[in-house]
Amino acid sequence: MKEKLKDFWDKLRSMRVQVFIVMVFMGMIPVLIFSQIVIKSYNSQIISQKTDEVKAYGNMISNLILSSGYLSGQASDEVEHEAEEVANIYQGRVVIIDQNLNIVEDTYGLEEGNTAISTEIVKCFSEPKAQYTNELGDYLQLTLPIVETQTNKTIGVLLISFSTKNIHLIKESINYRIVFILLAMAICIILVAYFYASVLSGPLLKVTESIDEITRGDFDVSLELKSYSELVTVSESFNKMTGYIKEQDAARQDFVSNVSHELKTPLASMKVLSDSLLSQEGMPEKLYREFLFDITDEIERMTQIINDLLSMVKLDKNSANMQVTTTSINDLLEQLLKRLRPIAEKRNIELIYESFRPVTADVDSVKISIALNNLIENAIKYNYDDGWVKVTLNADHKFFYVKIQDSGVGIPEDVQDKVFDRFYRVDKARSRETGGTGLGLALTRSAVLLHRGSVKLYSKEKEGTTFTVRIPLNYIPADM
Repeated sequence: MKEKLKDFWDKLRSMRVQVFIVMVFMGMIPVLIFSQIVIKSYNSQIISQKTDEVKAYGNMISNLILSSGYLSGQASDEVEHEAEEVANIYQGRVVIIDQNLNIVEDTYGLEEGNTAISTEIVKCFSEPKAQYTNELGDYLQLTLPIVETQTNKTIGVLLISFSTKNIHLIKESINYRIVFILLAMAICIILVAYFYASVLSGPLLKVTESIDEITRGDFDVSLELKSYSELVTVSESFNKMTGYIKEQDAARQDFVSNVSHELKTPLASMKVLSDSLLSQEGMPEKLYREFLFDITDEIERMTQIINDLLSMVKLDKNSANMQVTTTSINDLLEQLLKRLRPIAEKRNIELIYESFRPVTADVDSVKISIALNNLIENAIKYNYDDGWVKVTLNADHKFFYVKIQDSGVGIPEDVQDKVFDRFYRVDKARSRETGGTGLGLALTRSAVLLHRGSVKLYSKEKEGTTFTVRIPLNYIPADM
C-alpha cells in the first residue's frame, strides 16, 4: 500500500502531470463560470421579456376596464373576452378586483364574488404606481393597479399569472446544449493540455537521457533543444559542460599516462642502478656514491610528483579546513624568495623583490605559500638563462596585490585560458624536463579562490609572463 501511494505521489509530482492538471483547471474553470453567467443572463432576460409582454397585455386590459366602466357595474364582453384570451395565450389566469377588494372577474370562474386580500393588493391601492411580481411554483404572478388617469386614483387591481413551464423547458434544452458544448470543450482542453505537457516535458526527458548516457561514460553526447529560449540556453550550457567533461577526462587520461611515465622512469632508473650495484663487487667508493646520488635524485623527482598530488587533494577540501591567521605577507615572500634563490642562481636568474609598504593580512599561510611558491618557481623554471624575475607587493584598504613578472618564454595566447586547468601543461616535453606535473597553476588558483581572491595572467611568447594575485586583507568565510 505504501509503495502504491509513493508511486502515485511520484507521478503527481511529475512536471508533466502538474502542467496537465493546471492547464485543465485553468481551461475549465473560466468556461464553467462563463456558461453559468450565460445561463443566468439568458433566464433573466427571457423572464424579463415575458413579464414585459404580460404587463403590456395587462395595461391593455386596464384601459378597456377604464373605458368601459367595467368596475362601475357596467357589463363588458370585450373585457372578459380579452382577459380570457390573455389567460389562454399564457396558460395562466386573470383576476379583476374592484376597490372594495371584491373579485369581479376570474378566468378560472372559482373566486368571483369573493374577497381578495394580500399585501401586494393593499399596497397597490396606497401606491398607485406600484407593480409586483411574485413567483408561485411554475407560475409568475403580476399585481398591477388599475389607475384612473384623470384623478390618478386606483379603482381596482389586476392579477395576471402566467406559466413558466415553457421557459423551464427552454432552459433545460439550453442546459443540455451547454453541457454538450462543455464536454466537447473539456475534451479539447484535455487533449491540448496533454499535448502541451508532453511538448514541455519532452526536452527535459531528453536532458535526463543525455545525463544517463554521460553517467554510463559516453561523453560524446550533444543536446539540441530548439523549442523555448530557456531550453536552448540549457542545451548550450549542457553542451559546454559535456565539452568541459571531455576535456577534463582527456586531461586526466593524459595526466595518468604522464604520471605513470614519470613514476615508471625513476623506478626503472633506480632498479638499473641498484642492479648494477648488486651485480658488481668491489666497486670503488666514488662510483658507489655517484650511483647513490643518482638514486636520490630519482627519489626526489618521485617525491615532488606525489607532493603535488597530495597538495591538490588538500586544496580540494572546503574552506572549513582553512587555518587563517594574521600573517606578514612581506616576511612570507622573503622566506619564499630565500628558499628559491639557490634554484635561480644555478641559471644566473636575478630575483628582484620590491615592497611598497608593510602588509599584514588574514590568510592561511600554508596555502598562500603554495600558491605564490608555484608562481615564482614557474617564473624561474620557464625563463631564459641570465634572465630575471621580479616580485612586487602592494596593498590598498581592502586587498593586497602580489605581482610576479619574468623575462621567460611566455605562454601562447590560445592556451592562456587553460593553464589553470588541472593536469594541463603548455609544453609537455619541457615540463617533463623541468619536473612539471601540470598541477602547479591549478594548485595556485585553488588556494587563491579559497581566500576569496583572484589571479590574472598576462603573457606574450618569448617576452615573458606576468601573474597578478589579489587577496582580501580580511578573510571572509563562505557561510557569510
